[in-house]
Amino acid sequence: MEYMYSAMLLHSAGKEITEESVKKVLTAAGVKADATRIKALTASLDGVDIEEAIKSAAVPVAAAPATSEKSSSSGDGKKEEKKKEEEEEEVSEEEAAAGLGALFG
Repeated sequence: MEYMYSAMLLHSAGKEITEESVKKVLTAAGVKADATRIKALTASLDGVDIEEAIKSAAVPVAAAPATSEKSSSSGDGKKEEKKKEEEEEEVSEEEAAAGLGALFG
């Protein structure tokens, strides 16, 4: 995640996302930079409109409904747990795809 955060930081600062700039950000943050991962990140972001990706990925936040002991024991917790597991699986798939890109990139 540090690699993606470095790209987001560079983007928000209006800087070009290059291998060298990502490495500098990671090094400044105290992270040991892996050249292969940096190369995969920059290759995967080449030609991507980051602003558009952020807008399309943004999920509107709705106010959480008030819960009581009765509603939390009625199975709502299971739905939330399942939703969290699905989100974690999606992240894992994205990371796996990024790893494959490093092999062929």
